[in-house]
Amino acid sequence: MQTLAAGSPRKLSAGFTLLELLVVVAIVALVSVGVSFSMRDASLVQLEREADRLSAMLEAARARSRVTGVPVRWYANAQGFRFEGLQPAELAQAWLDRDTRVADAPDMSGATGTATLLLGPEPIIGPQAVLLVSSGQAGRSVRLATDGLRPFSVQAQP
Repeated sequence: MQTLAAGSPRKLSAGFTLLELLVVVAIVALVSVGVSFSMRDASLVQLEREADRLSAMLEAARARSRVTGVPVRWYANAQGFRFEGLQPAELAQAWLDRDTRVADAPDMSGATGTATLLLGPEPIIGPQAVLLVSSGQAGRSVRLATDGLRPFSVQAQP
């Protein structure tokens, strides 16, 4: 029997202990959970990006309307959208993703049609909302809304 310099017998290890295996399994589980949460659906991300972009443009148009005193309306149509009351080159008039559409919502008369938002020139506007949908992914939608005082905010729909 071989002994070490200190005089204690040497044990040969033939594998991993149960504790070592449990630690490795726990680390792999935590990493896989983190990866699954970080992976998001690309169509929903694109739709949220479009909503963020539209929110910024609506706030820019709202500020421009208050400064100039000219009423500004936002209209959605089949080709994209437009701002009435601003020069055409001031803000974009098309979606970045061609699958993005505005859901047809009933207007004041109850008829469905294109969405319209009044952005000013009054500093307080009424509550307004628009629903963006992706034609590539059925059932995916993002709501863009304001209560009239706060800026437009993006709210994901289930």
